[in-house]
Amino acid sequence: MTIENHKVIAEISVIPIGKNYSNDEALQTSFSNEISLAFNAIKKLKEVKVNLTAMGTEIEANNIQDVLKSVEIAHTAMKEIGVKRIISTIRIDERFDKTETLEDRINSIKGN
Repeated sequence: MTIENHKVIAEISVIPIGKNYSNDEALQTSFSNEISLAFNAIKKLKEVKVNLTAMGTEIEANNIQDVLKSVEIAHTAMKEIGVKRIISTIRIDERFDKTETLEDRINSIKGN
């Protein structure tokens, strides 16, 4: 059974590895600048709704292709600033029995 206008909910985590740092940054363990750049690149996509969390980015889309496009855009943003390796984790929940948005999920939890 499929329903019209179903949503795909995904959570992605994109980890940059191996950027050319100056000597002052050689031991840097934070990559918040790279994550911010990737998140802002994804936000420009009109096809998706995004929410930044402490451990990843939540994506709401109408199809899996838009989720994967978001990951590709994040990778491209990081490659453009010199990141040498990127490890991504993607969790996708595609539900066909009802339409559920990110906001619906939060409200469902708060309502209990």
